[in-house]
Amino acid sequence: MPSLFDNRFEHPAGGYKKIFETCEELAEPIPATVTGRIPSFLRGSLLRLGPGLFEVGDEPFYHLFDGQALMHKFDFKNGQVTYVRKFVKTDAYVRAITEKRVVITEFGTFAYPDPCKNIFSRFFSYFKGVEVTDNCLVNVYPIGEDFYAVTETNYLTKVNTDTLETLKKVDMCNYVNINGMTAHPHIERDGTVYNIGNCMGKGASLAYNIVKIPPTQKDKSDPIEKSKVVVQFPSAERFKPAYVHSFGMSDNYFVFVETPVKINLLKFLSAWSIRGSNYMDCFESNESQGTLFHIAKKDPGEYIDHKFKGAAIGMFHHINTYEDQGFIVTDVCGWKGFEFVYNYLWLANLRANWEEVKKAAMMAPQPEVRRYVIPLDIHKEEQGKNLVSLPYTTATAVMNADGTIWLEPEVLFSGPRQAFEFPQINYGKYGGKNYTYAYALGLNHFIPDRICKLNVRTKETWVWQEPDSYPSEPLFVQNPDGVDEDDGVLLTIVVAPGAQRPGYLLILNAKDLSEIARAEVECTMPVTFHGMYKP
Repeated sequence: MPSLFDNRFEHPAGGYKKIFETCEELAEPIPATVTGRIPSFLRGSLLRLGPGLFEVGDEPFYHLFDGQALMHKFDFKNGQVTYVRKFVKTDAYVRAITEKRVVITEFGTFAYPDPCKNIFSRFFSYFKGVEVTDNCLVNVYPIGEDFYAVTETNYLTKVNTDTLETLKKVDMCNYVNINGMTAHPHIERDGTVYNIGNCMGKGASLAYNIVKIPPTQKDKSDPIEKSKVVVQFPSAERFKPAYVHSFGMSDNYFVFVETPVKINLLKFLSAWSIRGSNYMDCFESNESQGTLFHIAKKDPGEYIDHKFKGAAIGMFHHINTYEDQGFIVTDVCGWKGFEFVYNYLWLANLRANWEEVKKAAMMAPQPEVRRYVIPLDIHKEEQGKNLVSLPYTTATAVMNADGTIWLEPEVLFSGPRQAFEFPQINYGKYGGKNYTYAYALGLNHFIPDRICKLNVRTKETWVWQEPDSYPSEPLFVQNPDGVDEDDGVLLTIVVAPGAQRPGYLLILNAKDLSEIARAEVECTMPVTFHGMYKP
């Protein structure tokens, strides 16, 4: 297979603009045309979420994370494949469709009060406080026997994954002290769910809580009602929590990476009063903080008060975290520096012509896959020397005179403006364990144009890509008869705007990224972020 840089794909035709266009939902599943052979062990559904409605009436959504949630499903049955999609009927969506305007403020789009109301009621509606969006366009995961579509606010949306019907809205604030929760929980083999969110503590000081939701209950009660906070991480700044998108979990520890990208709470609270503000306006960077690495024991939950610090990075996705010989190894998709990468994900940027897309990406932080190693056994007298003794990594941890431990990463993958992002592993067997392979969506100047595989031990890479084809996050499905870590397939949705059948499900051999089969449909699809394979 070629290395990631042998063939730099260019996209002068701008076909990628298609993945940022509104599409209709489908009333019924449509059959796909299959080439190759669908592996017999695929007998379930691939579920994916992303934005599908990019404007309401003549009001546009401005940011990649604003479009209204659309759920996609490919079903596998006896070697045949069908495709269906439906909008998630959230409050944000239903009210927008009813009123033909943006009613609830999204990540980068401000909702103006109803222009038809008189000036007084309009004036007062500015002061009612913000309605937090429930637009669950990021991911879908199981809690107990139910499935939830999610974003990063306090709202989860229960969905029926067979019919794609929307069942109910759940407010996590009713059960635990959090202001929001990430779309990237960790799920243990018994179904226990762990997630992280920031919260307001006593005296308005900030913290980050790890929430544990138990597995299916014997008495059939809702596991969410038994959610509890198991451990709390402190916040570096009192009124400015860091933006948190995911966290690391090994067998016995949690890892929380506190980046310099902050939410200014005072701005956030005043933003909703008079001016036309949105969530994006409330982010800022603390240029002097660097990156803080926090660890906590899992069971019982206990914060370990060592100060681990590294150079400033932005970080959305953890790849995997495991323990080895007294160290925690945590692999992440980092972006160098303190600038917020979401500043580059305005739809206007992503829909620009190729030369403009490239120009904008040249200003953005550089992506890099990094391995950090955190020592668990620390003695004050070891100042100045590298505490990491694992033989297979160049990552270091050195104690400074003030007692902070400075972490330098090992770079596992780096290519100019080529990101290894939306990472996946053989999570069922290797989540939280020492592992070898990571899979990812390759972003070329923020445009998704390839599927990558990385051997984290040897740094060897494999690539799948085709001209004018735009894939999404690859999900790993284990071959039940497989022995090796990479015995299985990758499932990804590809949009090829110029093709006769412009959207397809692609099945790759996880060993070498060779194509096993594709199932093509006669409609195009917008971008999807995350999802799951449901056996």
